[in-house]
Parts: sequence; C-alpha cells; structure tokens
Amino acid sequence: MKLSQKTKLMLFTLGEYYKTANKKVKINSMQVVIPKTDFIRLVQEAGIAEKQPRAIYKNLEILEKKKIIIYRNKALMFTERGIKNFNEIEKEIGPYKKIMDIMKSKEVVAMTKKPQTIFVEKTFLVD
Repeated sequence: MKLSQKTKLMLFTLGEYYKTANKKVKINSMQVVIPKTDFIRLVQEAGIAEKQPRAIYKNLEILEKKKIIIYRNKALMFTERGIKNFNEIEKEIGPYKKIMDIMKSKEVVAMTKKPQTIFVEKTFLVD
C-alpha cells in the first residue's frame, strides 16, 4: 500500500515517539500511548511538520483509513500493517540515520588522520 511522503512522516514520527517513550517504561507488560491531540501538538512544537493541526489530523485520518493505525481509547496505536510499514521506513532510512549519528559523535574528527581547513566559496558547501 503506497503512502505519501507526508503520511510516511507521520507514521515514522509516531513510531519513533513510541520507541523512545517505551524505552523509559521499566515494566514489560506496560506501554506508553499518546492521544491524537498530544501527537498533533508534538508534531507542531517539534517543528516536524510546518502544518496546521487540521492538516496533521487529516494525515492521521488517512493512516486510519488505510488501517495502518487505529484510534482506540483516546490513543493512537499501530496495527500489524502499521508496524510492517514503520519497519520498512526504518529499514529504508536506517543507513542514513546511522551516518548522522556517527557524524554527530565527538570522535568523528579523530577518525581522520589530519583534518584540514581550507577557504572555499560558500556555494560548494552544504549547510
């Protein structure tokens, strides 16, 4: 089932939120859940999507219609199909995420023999 980039972003954000939040729960039989309104606020305040709440809500509705997530007991939850889609997205971007983590580490400069600094025109650099 084909998802748009925007719905993939919502799905990935929800999955990453649950992974991060559930790591903090010490009891295996318990899981963190998030209400739709709190998730929409999270997406907005974190700057993940520069959209109005209604647009984010519509993306969540699309995911519900495609049976990727469900809204039960005032909480967003994954379906089996949703977990599969999240894992596919994670697998697809995993190598990029790993590179970003490596580059953010303090040891990355130490991995090179002699890092050099040169003056170049700004047009050749990535911001």
